[in-house]
Order: sequence, then C-alpha cells, then structure tokens
Amino acid sequence: MAKAKAPRRTLDSYTVKSINKTIRAGDCVLMRPSDPSKPSYVARVERIESDGRGTNVKVHVRWYYRPEESIGGRRQFHGSKEVFLSDHYDIQSADTIEAKCTVHTFKSYTKLDAVGNEDFFCRFEYNSSTGAFNPDRVAVYCKCEMPYNPDDLMVQCEGCTDWDWKVDFV
Repeated sequence: MAKAKAPRRTLDSYTVKSINKTIRAGDCVLMRPSDPSKPSYVARVERIESDGRGTNVKVHVRWYYRPEESIGGRRQFHGSKEVFLSDHYDIQSADTIEAKCTVHTFKSYTKLDAVGNEDFFCRFEYNSSTGAFNPDRVAVYCKCEMPYNPDDLMVQCEGCTDWDWKVDFV
C-alpha cells in the first residue's frame, strides 16, 4: 500500500539555510536560474508552503521580468536594475533561493545613496502574454522626450528649467 501524501500547510516564514535568511510572504528574492550563465531571477514571494514533515518547502512566487525578457526588449531609458512586476505566477523549491533582495519604487530607488547588488526598481507592471505595460506611459524629460533613466546623469537648464542628458565636453 502506498504512503498517503502529507497535507501541505502554509508557513508564516521559512529560514533558507544556505543563506541563513528568513523569508516571508511579500519578500523579494533572487532565485537560481537553471542556466548558470544567466543572471538570477527576481521574484516576490506570495506564499510559502510545506509538506506535513517540513522537508519539502515550496514558494509561490510572482516573477519580475527584466527589460530584455519582455516583448520589445530593453530600451534606452530602462535602467540596468529595472524589473517589471509580471502577471506570471509559479511554484518553486525554496532551495533555489539565492538571496533576499529589495525591489524599490522608482522614486525611492532614485533617492538611494548607494545601490547594492540586491537593489532593483520597478515602475511598470507587465502582462507577459500581451506585452502590455501598466502604466502605458510615464513622464518624459529632456529635449529627446525620453523617460528618465536613473543610470544616466541629467542636468537642468537654469534658463528654461528643461532637463537634458549630461554630456561631457572636451
């Protein structure tokens, strides 16, 4: 006779032993990709569940996409640490969590004194099946009418108060 499966139960938190960090629903994490040449995936933990023995812990996640993973790809105004909160949900082993990270709002990210390896920002939600963004528009700056890229320094003209990308003149 086969063993009965232990019922799954929702956990309030779980300590990932390999990184010695406790995760909870709502935390953002970096997850190990199957291809080691790719960067870690960014996800938000929605729920943590375990089998009755606590040996098989799974995390329900909502994925963040990088610009190059979206329809249309990376654009000039996308920051190097920009991610999009997607409508793509998944269940993964908690053992694939590499680190905790922080996904800031765009505004709070631009005010950071220093950006660490585990800092990202999100200003769009992304529909993975249609490629649509929400919001579908953001404020534009500068003569080129591009959205602000926090990786590029912009300066404001004292005369007209318009913004432009900083250009170094030799």
